[in-house]
Amino acid sequence: MADSSLPPLIAQMLQPEFYPHAVKPPIRLMQTHVSYVLLTGDFAYKVKKPLDFGFLNYSTLEKRQHFCAEELRLNQRAAAPIYLEALPIAQQGDRYALGTAGAGEIVEYTVKMRQFPQSTLLSHLFEQGKLSEDLLRQLAEVIADFHLKAETSDYIRNFGTVENVRQSIDENYEQTVGFIGGPQTQQQFDDTKVYTDEFFATQSALLQQRLDQGKIRACHGDLHLNNICYWQDELLLFDCIEFNEPFRFVDVMFDIAYIIMDLTVQGRQDLAAIFLSHYVECTGDWEGLQVLPLYVSRQSYVRAKVTSFLLGDPSIDEATKQAASDKAAKYYTLAWSYVQPQAGRLLVMSGLSGAGKSTIAQALSRQLGGIYIRSDAVRKHLAGVPLRERGDDSLYTPEMSQKTYARLTALGGLLASLGYTVILDAKFDRVATRQLAIAQAQTHNVPLTLVHCDAPTKVLEQRVRDRQGDIADATVAVLANQQLEPFTAEEQPYVKRVDTTQPLPAQLATIVEA
Repeated sequence: MADSSLPPLIAQMLQPEFYPHAVKPPIRLMQTHVSYVLLTGDFAYKVKKPLDFGFLNYSTLEKRQHFCAEELRLNQRAAAPIYLEALPIAQQGDRYALGTAGAGEIVEYTVKMRQFPQSTLLSHLFEQGKLSEDLLRQLAEVIADFHLKAETSDYIRNFGTVENVRQSIDENYEQTVGFIGGPQTQQQFDDTKVYTDEFFATQSALLQQRLDQGKIRACHGDLHLNNICYWQDELLLFDCIEFNEPFRFVDVMFDIAYIIMDLTVQGRQDLAAIFLSHYVECTGDWEGLQVLPLYVSRQSYVRAKVTSFLLGDPSIDEATKQAASDKAAKYYTLAWSYVQPQAGRLLVMSGLSGAGKSTIAQALSRQLGGIYIRSDAVRKHLAGVPLRERGDDSLYTPEMSQKTYARLTALGGLLASLGYTVILDAKFDRVATRQLAIAQAQTHNVPLTLVHCDAPTKVLEQRVRDRQGDIADATVAVLANQQLEPFTAEEQPYVKRVDTTQPLPAQLATIVEA
């Protein structure tokens, strides 16, 4: 028996005979506050509700037609296998029909999609402990490519001005004052607001730089783990924001902040660091990490706010309200914690090719939640060479190496000064290059550790021979010409030596605790 509270169209869409294709009954209905989604087996159909929330307006048939077309167009950028077509729905008498083949007046529009298993959602994989590091790196590459290809223009870039960025953030505070003393504390509210107020007052030049560099793009706008699936060996970014330009025309760091939030709120800073390090390696946008805390705090605050709204719903039972309050509190706390001053740290790997620097560096990134930066990536971005393409000799001239180490250490100093733990992965085999790192640490007043990785020559040679699918270009012939200059008396207090042929946990512990 059909639910009498449903619109007649939706009631009919729950019947198998409505569809011109085979279905797998029972047809399932999923509702959000703005749409109905009907799952028929092989296909899903989304119908927008005739609502106007200001930031979202589906109130007329013409608007719903437009936004169905927009949803199809925009989601085909990163989820083309899912989004098939936008279809009209015609009515004749009390019957409805997909398409316009029969007589009748068009009364609604729907987006037709391929139905995929809910078990393929990254949120589900994460909950099941199946969201692997390799899949997160693959995701970083997919999103980096999506952002690289995303449209930008003077009109789009204008959404990155201080006035436009801060508008929704200020609205969040106005809409959550009533939750202070509940899931939100007065101190969290005050501290978070003070941070954003000061950011907008003092960092207008940084936001203008992001705008000028084309980092404001037609992004996804709602890129959390529940809107990404790994289906048929492909990562698909679906359900992007089609209804509101300010939510979609954003800094690329705004987009990835959702993923950092999803991982961090569950205590998986290790996975967040792996994803984030690989994303900025792919894009070369290490400077974007300067604005990331603002956006992670913003996304967390929005999640807390939306969850808090459930507390005023009289139709929700007390147990559900308590669960909502607990969830909101967790996100308010994350929003607050992300804008607290952090103690930065700089760790600099040192050793010949094959010494295990990258293995140790990545392990440190996991344990410390640190940003991992490889000289090979910095070098290729400086030269405009694709990361997976083997570089020629011009990449390794003394002048190019000097530029690489200068940028690598400058990035390390900058990010550590902002409170990040940063791991720089390069040979640092010369006193001059290590002096660059020491100078950055001293300039920014951050702790420094020189991690000297070592192994016997035959082990180094074998490791270099065995490398596959990596961006590093070193060969055995290159290794034969390498020599590590001894650490000076000035450097010795910073040095922690690691024999990478030995079990690592205990040795890593001495570095982590340094």
